[in-house]
Amino acid sequence: MISKVKNAMSNLVGGMMPHGHHHHNHHSAGGQNSGQESLPHRFPYGRPDFLDLTPELLQYSTEHASRPVVTLKRGTRLSWGAGYAEAINAGKSMLNEDQASCEKLFVRKPSGKHRNSTLVDDNGDTTGIPLQFWGVFDGHAGSGAAIMASKLLHRIIRDGLGEICHLLENPNSAPPICLAKNGSPFQAEAKKGATPESAEDPDAVCDASVRFYMEKVVSLESLVMGVIETAFKQMDDLIEKEKTSYAISGGCCALAAIYLMGKLYVANAGDSRAIIIRNNEVIPMTNEFTPESERQRLQYLGFLRPELLGNEFTHIEFPRRIQHSELGKKMLYRDHTMTGWAYKTIVEDDLKFPLIYGEGKKARVMATIGVTRGLGDHDLKVYNSNIYIKPFLSCVPEVSLNFTTCQLRLRSHLTVSARVASVS
Repeated sequence: MISKVKNAMSNLVGGMMPHGHHHHNHHSAGGQNSGQESLPHRFPYGRPDFLDLTPELLQYSTEHASRPVVTLKRGTRLSWGAGYAEAINAGKSMLNEDQASCEKLFVRKPSGKHRNSTLVDDNGDTTGIPLQFWGVFDGHAGSGAAIMASKLLHRIIRDGLGEICHLLENPNSAPPICLAKNGSPFQAEAKKGATPESAEDPDAVCDASVRFYMEKVVSLESLVMGVIETAFKQMDDLIEKEKTSYAISGGCCALAAIYLMGKLYVANAGDSRAIIIRNNEVIPMTNEFTPESERQRLQYLGFLRPELLGNEFTHIEFPRRIQHSELGKKMLYRDHTMTGWAYKTIVEDDLKFPLIYGEGKKARVMATIGVTRGLGDHDLKVYNSNIYIKPFLSCVPEVSLNFTTCQLRLRSHLTVSARVASVS
């Protein structure tokens, strides 16, 4: 097991390059993209569309010796006067695996023709509710997942909001608990024995005592947050689905800022960061999701589903690796139920490699990956094994709503950043 860990770490640090431009040693190491070499790419490699790089500048952006800082062309303006800068992370991969997007979209009720299409552009149609989207996608083990997310996530969010557009257009009314079959809250099907009043209200419950304790008030903002959370899951499912037809390498952390109807929503799945700088005060908008911050969630899953550990790992954490000579002794430990530490008697099963190993930036899940939320990584395996790591990686973002238009106007500056890319 020790040799597996050493080889896995070596491959992750030194051997990863994005799809279409890399050797495949890391495929055998982590199981990523196995059998995808002959498939076409879902999207060609490139830098963010708003950079509008020529082929020569695209090649220049990959220079590891000089590591040029790539910024917007002179005279180019993004929405809200946003700026952008990136530089390749020298030595880790041949090309930049990170991506970004900045889009202005319009939310409107979906038509039957385009109801389930994420590829539909607004095509200059500015009708509907304006939505501003910024996204940073910190890729690893290839650029395929980050590229795909940067092209499609904002459209999936837009389409999800379009399904509740009739509710967004009535912000002063609380969202109905139940919609009619056609999705409208205003057209209820008349039920046998229903009163005229209840027929007009799709949420009506005849028994007043039941209504008193059953109904929960749901805000429009929480409904928007739910749409964003669902969109991340739909994006992850789409990557998995299209991997059967396209070469989509690696995975990515995903950080998005969405401005809608005077409110700023920030969604984070990974260890990228978003901050607000207001009146010289730095206000964090996100939390990092790492093996250490999500230790109890990961351990609980390993406890509930021990088959996911492949008889190679233990969900219990110890301060260091246990030696065979220490069997029968007592050592400090903690499991998914604990924030502190206690002593336990060491048994044979404790000699397995810990599910979470290392500290700080060196902490890893199954000795392989240092982040616990993101998109993609469906084929990622422990080195030289058939143990999949994806079950421990969540695509669900943490969504926060902290600022309104009035608050943002007070000399505020929003920054969203990955390790090597930032949008501000």
